[in-house]
Amino acid sequence: MKIGFIGTGVMGTGMIHNLLTAGYQVAVYNRTKAHAQTALDDGATWVETPQRLAQTSDVVITIVGFPADVEAVYFGDQGIFSGTHSGELLIDMTTSSPTLAKKIANHAQQHQVGALDAPVSGGDVGAQRGTLTIMVGGSQADYEKAMPLFEAMGSSIHRFGEAGQGQNAKMANQIMITGTMTGMIESLVYAKQAGLELNAVIEMINGGAAANWSMANYAPRILTGDLQPGFAAKHFLKDLRIALNVADEMKINLPATQKAKELYDQMVNEYHLGDLGTHGLIKLYEENDD
Repeated sequence: MKIGFIGTGVMGTGMIHNLLTAGYQVAVYNRTKAHAQTALDDGATWVETPQRLAQTSDVVITIVGFPADVEAVYFGDQGIFSGTHSGELLIDMTTSSPTLAKKIANHAQQHQVGALDAPVSGGDVGAQRGTLTIMVGGSQADYEKAMPLFEAMGSSIHRFGEAGQGQNAKMANQIMITGTMTGMIESLVYAKQAGLELNAVIEMINGGAAANWSMANYAPRILTGDLQPGFAAKHFLKDLRIALNVADEMKINLPATQKAKELYDQMVNEYHLGDLGTHGLIKLYEENDD
C-alpha cells in the first residue's frame, strides 16, 4: 500500500516515522521542502504537489495547520481532488471544522473515493511513540480499511459516526484540555507563591483524583523552562474558536471554554507567543507577576 502524507510538522514527522517503521511506502509533500528533511532522511520520498501525491498513492493522509490550509490542499488548483483516482482513501487528521469534513466527504463521494476525518490527540510525544488517540468520522468500510494505518500511529482509536463526527469528538477533547491546561498552570502558580516544592506538588497531584495528562506531561517541562510545542498555542486557539463556533450553532453556552479562548487569544495576539506550546500560557502569569 502506497501512502501519501501531507504535513511534516511536529506531529506529521512522528506519524510518518511510525508508518515507515510499520513497513509502508510513504511519499510526502510539504509547502516547504526543507521542513520535510527529517521524514526524507527517515526513508520517505518527496513529491512536488498534492495533485501528484494523490495520483500515485492508495491512501492520502493530511495533517496541516488550519482549516484554510485543509481547504487549499484538497481543493486548490494542484490539490488532492485534482489527482484522485477511484478507490483511493483520503484521511484528514488535521483538527478542523465538522462542516469542512462533510464537504470533503461529499466531494470524495462524487469522485468515487473514500474520506475520513480523523483528528488526533496526544501531542508530539504520542506522535513519536505511536500512542495517539484517533477520533474518526466516516463510513464503517473506510474505517476498517484505514485501521492498520491507524494502529501504526495510535493506541486508542474510535469511530464516532459519519463524516464530521471525528471533528466533533476532537472538539469535546479540546474542551476538556482547556480545563486541565489552565488548571495545571494555575495550580503551579499557586503552589509556587505558597512556597511549595513544585516537583513534589506534581507528584502528589498525579497520584490522586486530580491526576491529568497536562500535569504529567507539561508541568515538568514548565519547571525546566521547556515551552517548545508538543502542540502550538496558535493551533489550540484555532481549535477553541472552532469549538465555540460549533457550540453557538448548537445553541449551547461554554463559559469556561470561552475564558480559555480569551487567555490563548491574549497569549497569541497580544504577547505574540503562538509558536510556543499550549503550556506556554504560563508566560501570561509570569508577565502579570512582573
